[in-house]
Amino acid sequence: MNAIVVRARGRALRLPRRTVLLAAALIVLILGLSLLGLCFGASWLTPGEVLAALAGTGDWTVVVAQWRLPRVLAGVVFGAALGVAGAIFQNVTRNPMGSPDVIGLDAGAYTGALFAITVLSGTSAQLAGSSVLGGVLAAAVIYLLSAKGGLSGLRLVIVGIAMNAILTSVNAWIVLRAELEVAIAAVGWSAGSLNGIDWADVYLPFAIILGLLALLATQAHAMHQTALGDSVAVATGVSLHRHRLLLVLVGVGCTATVTAVAGPIVFIALAAPQIGRRLAKAVGVPLLPAALTGAVLLLAADLIAQMLLAPVSLPVGVVSAAIGGCYLIWLLTKEVERA
Repeated sequence: MNAIVVRARGRALRLPRRTVLLAAALIVLILGLSLLGLCFGASWLTPGEVLAALAGTGDWTVVVAQWRLPRVLAGVVFGAALGVAGAIFQNVTRNPMGSPDVIGLDAGAYTGALFAITVLSGTSAQLAGSSVLGGVLAAAVIYLLSAKGGLSGLRLVIVGIAMNAILTSVNAWIVLRAELEVAIAAVGWSAGSLNGIDWADVYLPFAIILGLLALLATQAHAMHQTALGDSVAVATGVSLHRHRLLLVLVGVGCTATVTAVAGPIVFIALAAPQIGRRLAKAVGVPLLPAALTGAVLLLAADLIAQMLLAPVSLPVGVVSAAIGGCYLIWLLTKEVERA
């Protein structure tokens, strides 16, 4: 058999066997990277010491369970959220460049976060709400400008790139106009970092991302039908407008939630879906490989960021931008050759 049947909500979903095997391999890799992340720090711990600390015994319980574990889990959850967001927009635009950080959604969420930092008091709730609102408004403007004469994936990407440039300039102006202490904090946060994340920072974002992924799961059947073509989806009763609106809301919500906590971590949402698609050898951009690949990329980038100049820990966004820049050059070269 080349597919594995999974029943959900009374429907039978057929998962390609290669996708299932790939998911299992990526989960093993995530567990290995997570263990390495728990071992690495100012004091190197053995795997046995880490497992003992997680069990509540040993001398390193506070270090592992309270300091390192939130960062590692944030890498897994945030990486998966960015991978899913990238897959959503690449499916909607049918373009490998259709990523939140390319079409301006990251910049919109950052604008909202800057508003919370510079105008409001900058609490966690204000950052989350302002980031989501900024991302939604950016997505709405991009959608409206792209929908004239019929929605086109290529037009949406081009409009999004222009919107990204505009919002980047606006964000730079806001930082320049802010007070020195606020500007320094905003610039440091804009690099995208998991440094200093603790349990208080991740409870609400994890709950929001879990809710968004649950909402996305209700669209699994519609996404499968849409992947076969718009005409097939409409013929089987899928409301394309409602379906795509829900997908965009989930993608914006995932992107903005991560941005509110860790800042704009670039290129994970761009690279993870395409790497996952190529590993799975899938026709479309499957969500599960994209999510798991995103978690692997963010965990690996964060480990590199911690190790490069140890004991100084770099922002993970610096590493992801360097890796993603190389990937973007390769992707553009492939697209030019295909054209």
